[in-house]
Amino acid sequence: MHKFFKIAAMGLELLLVIAGLTAVAAAQDKVLQMATTTSTDNTGLLDDLAPKFKAATGIELRWVAVGTGKALELGKNCDVDVLLVHAPGAEKQFVADGYGVDRTQLMYNDFVIMGPRNDPAGVKGKKVAEALKVFAEKKVPFMSRGDNSGTHKLELALWRQNGISGIDQEPWYVQTGQGMLATINVAAERGGYTLTDRGTFIKYEDTMKGDPPLVILVEGDDQLFNQYSAMAVSPAKCPKAQYDLAKQFIHWMASPAAQKAIGDFKLLGKPLFTANAR
Repeated sequence: MHKFFKIAAMGLELLLVIAGLTAVAAAQDKVLQMATTTSTDNTGLLDDLAPKFKAATGIELRWVAVGTGKALELGKNCDVDVLLVHAPGAEKQFVADGYGVDRTQLMYNDFVIMGPRNDPAGVKGKKVAEALKVFAEKKVPFMSRGDNSGTHKLELALWRQNGISGIDQEPWYVQTGQGMLATINVAAERGGYTLTDRGTFIKYEDTMKGDPPLVILVEGDDQLFNQYSAMAVSPAKCPKAQYDLAKQFIHWMASPAAQKAIGDFKLLGKPLFTANAR
């Protein structure tokens, strides 16, 4: 009888171990794949938020940082479950075409035009329209990402809105085809100007120990507002997309805890993003 109970206990212990391993495996399976813009990655924001998200939900967040245009393509191709991007026009079209659902505004910062400290073009303090016209008239080196990112889309829209066309044929207009920090470095090497979001500028400033060769010269214009939103990839278009996990991520990002974490994320004592979930 004693031997029977011992065997039974061993069997129960084995079952508990198997159940535990199964639970661990199930937890490990909760992985959310996200495509996002380079600014949320380069700044370190996602490195700060991902552990908090996992602690709150048990879901591991993995991401690829690319331009918004590429991120939307990854969504269309069903390669990811959720998007965190900053090109409102393209995002709304993505939703209208049936590829995205639950688009939710989460945070914002603004774009700035940065250039050499000595400002050879003389654009410091000017409005965006004035600054762009100076670049075109004086043929001042301007570095564009040229990668269909949210920043690139906004930059092209600014040239159009301010009546300047044909810049892609001009030798002073350089398309790097690279991410934002790489483009900033090219601008620094060539003594040129570029457009970036404030969060990435602060990261660049922090990397340069608070003394960067390029500084903000044009800012505060209404045309430079930069909204970030998340949206789930539509399960109707991508049946294997993990919609439930994507929905949890969007809800968590809009929660008071995550919104506070976004607002508290700073470099050099400066906030990189302002939370505005709605």
